[in-house]
Amino acid sequence: MGRNTGNNPNRIGAVKNLFEVVEGMEEFGGCGVRELADYIDVPKSTVHIYLKSLEDAGYVVQRDGQYQLSLRFLQVGGQVRHNNGLYQVGRNEIDELAQETGEVATIGCEECGYRVMLYRTEPIGAIFNNAPTGEYTRMHWTALGKAMLSQQSDERIGEIIEEHGLPQATEHTIVDRDALQDEIETVREQGYAIEDEERVNGVRSVAVPVSSEGVTADAAISVAGPKHDFDEDRIENELVPELQNTANVIELKTKHY
Repeated sequence: MGRNTGNNPNRIGAVKNLFEVVEGMEEFGGCGVRELADYIDVPKSTVHIYLKSLEDAGYVVQRDGQYQLSLRFLQVGGQVRHNNGLYQVGRNEIDELAQETGEVATIGCEECGYRVMLYRTEPIGAIFNNAPTGEYTRMHWTALGKAMLSQQSDERIGEIIEEHGLPQATEHTIVDRDALQDEIETVREQGYAIEDEERVNGVRSVAVPVSSEGVTADAAISVAGPKHDFDEDRIENELVPELQNTANVIELKTKHY
């Protein structure tokens, strides 16, 4: 998920390679040196040096003969999230939203043209959703992402598309630039975004933007669940009002954060 820096002389190639190693390990969960070297197309000897350096620093551990990222990353990521004002003011409201709707509720923000899931919660009996907190994913795949895109200028949306493209997650994903722009216009007009099996088959999500000026970048909140439970009547008469009420509370809290 790294950003391409090309051959810019003001960039340190070793740092870029280091994070390619880290992201490769993230994909595997646990792996050997050769397996990782083949995956990221870097010489085995080079990968071994990076892994040993990370291990010495405490960011990689060996278990059962395989290298894994250590829980030090959890410490760093947890502290980054703890310092985020939107997380601080929004997490309790998201918990309440999940309880009120009986669905998975999330709050996310935009960073580097990606949707970042800042916090999520599930009431008992809600649909299982294995997207982890902190997940970066394509903006156009999700209701959260489309709600955040609706806050961006058309010029910025074009820049995001140019940089990240419009790859397909399911057969329902919007992969045409004009179609996405039409979708964003609809979101701006109606005030909410719908994700209709565009990232995961069988799952629908509804999101509304959140104005969090001074706290974080563009943000949004959402609820998600089985498509058959998210018909138009429920979306318009129950879920959108609940989302808008929650967004209003979060916006008020951010002004006093």
